[in-house]
Amino acid sequence: MSNLTGKIGLVTGAGSGIGRATAIELARQGATVTVTDIDERTAIETTEMIRTEGGEALTATVDIADEHSVRTAVERTVETYGGLDFAVNNAGMASHHRQLDRMTLDEFERVVQVNLSGTFLCMKHELPAMRSRGGGAIVNIASAGGLCAIPTAPAYVAAKHGVVGLTKVAAVDYAPAGIRVNAVCPGPTRTPGFEAVAATASTGTDLTAMQEAATPLGRLATPEEAAAAAVWLCSDAASYVTGIAMSVDGGGRRA
Repeated sequence: MSNLTGKIGLVTGAGSGIGRATAIELARQGATVTVTDIDERTAIETTEMIRTEGGEALTATVDIADEHSVRTAVERTVETYGGLDFAVNNAGMASHHRQLDRMTLDEFERVVQVNLSGTFLCMKHELPAMRSRGGGAIVNIASAGGLCAIPTAPAYVAAKHGVVGLTKVAAVDYAPAGIRVNAVCPGPTRTPGFEAVAATASTGTDLTAMQEAATPLGRLATPEEAAAAAVWLCSDAASYVTGIAMSVDGGGRRA
């Protein structure tokens, strides 16, 4: 029997990619999952996938940059299922390929607002719910860009470095409450988000081929591979792990 059986969790950005793969695997491991996404249609699709396999899931439409939206999703989870044991904060956004001096302030602030402030808002409301349960686990999906530079992505890299820092501080602050807080830092992964970024690359640039060539394992990750790390960190198998930023990057750059 999985040590996630009977646990209650919430996954943001679960309508596609890593978030969807994570929500589905958590349910397969016996957890009840609140599936959240800003896109209600894709969130419902993930929920139906879970239910088709016999799992239990709830759909919530959430904009992580809006505190009321986040708070409502957490409260609804607690009211429906009786508590919150873990959360995977996966929702985020990419930024355009351009150097810092070519970005507008509005663009920079929007990327930071979603990726960093959105993660902060999720944690702000998840942590008290877990504390009332006597403990829990939070996994923030950062990025390889939270550990090293990604050329022409200054806002994204700044925000994801911030997510890693936020994770480490929360891990220390909430350890006495029995709450573990970790980050997963995926490298290039075949998700709809990556495909969208690749489609905006400069003419003649094959971003997928470039990333594969730069990765020692010679390929992009699948969403399921990143999800596996998040699910493990949510589980009791990682009961003595907190405050880490786990690379799932095929051996990519670290500096």
